[in-house]
Amino acid sequence: MMAMTRTQACRYMVKSAAHVASARLFSTAARAATTNAPAAKQLSSVIIPLKDMAARARWNNSSIIYPVQKVRSASTLALGHQEKQHEEADRSNSTVLVAGQGGGKKDDEENGITSYWGVAPNKITKEDGTEWKWNCFRPWETYKADTSIDLQKHHLPTTFMDKVAYWTVKSLRWPTDLFFQRRYGCRAMMLETVAAVPGMVGGMLLHCKSLRRFEHSGGWIKALLEEAENERMHLMTFMEVAKPRWYERALVFAVQGVFFNAYFLGYMISPKFAHRMVGYLEEEAIHSYTEFLKELDKGNIENVPAPAIAIDYWQLPPNSTLRDVVTVVRADEAHHRDVNHFASDIHYNGRELKESPAPIGYH
Repeated sequence: MMAMTRTQACRYMVKSAAHVASARLFSTAARAATTNAPAAKQLSSVIIPLKDMAARARWNNSSIIYPVQKVRSASTLALGHQEKQHEEADRSNSTVLVAGQGGGKKDDEENGITSYWGVAPNKITKEDGTEWKWNCFRPWETYKADTSIDLQKHHLPTTFMDKVAYWTVKSLRWPTDLFFQRRYGCRAMMLETVAAVPGMVGGMLLHCKSLRRFEHSGGWIKALLEEAENERMHLMTFMEVAKPRWYERALVFAVQGVFFNAYFLGYMISPKFAHRMVGYLEEEAIHSYTEFLKELDKGNIENVPAPAIAIDYWQLPPNSTLRDVVTVVRADEAHHRDVNHFASDIHYNGRELKESPAPIGYH
């Protein structure tokens, strides 16, 4: 092969660097960016020094060192310029608004986030055409509670483990009665902060078990998480009725911290005991809400209009009252009672939950 002179080598380096810069810019930015005046100016300011660098480059018999880093910087600058233009266009053209807000700086920031990630909130309406205002649940998650369920069902504790679960729950009722007495609104609120824990813990542990064993759960993960979410919605409802005091909030921290960890360990040791205890806990909840209804009927507690969140969640009539809310909540607790006693019975029969279809959507 004919030897290349120093001048030819320099020319070759300049042509190759320009070719690399053009290809890199075209591959990472849009075609429009190549004709954009600011981007072209930035690129030319980088290409010009390449001639001096090429003139000073030393030829050896094996390779030529190309200033690739400079070319990469040029393409990055062009890409950044284009992205800035897109962001400005998105901010000016975006029409996504945050529900319940009338514009302003926060709307602009939200529009920017939405336009960038493309996860725009859907505009949801009710059957009557009015706007759906709840983000914590959607219309397809609402339901009409089955208030005809048998409230008198009770699992007789026969085994030693059943008796331990039963008397554990009974022992927890005494300090609750002493602290809240007949303030059933606050009592219900405290009860729901505890009742929403077992479903979440059980669902979480079954989720991890399913991952470890590479197996299905039979729908029980979803069923238990549905229970936890339902109990949380009870809490969101009673928050509109009873405003907790500071020491009641502090009590929630303490009780939830103790109960969460205790139930976590209990479920790890014996799921059948954990589900049985929750079944008895729900039986006590039914009793508490029955007493709540008696106080409402006596007039000792004002039968105020039902909160809007309760009307939408349980598909109640617009003129519903607190009594209607307590009635549907009590029905929910009865369904949770059945699910947890059923889960415990499955374990008592020497089977795993995945072997029996989960009662998903059982309300």
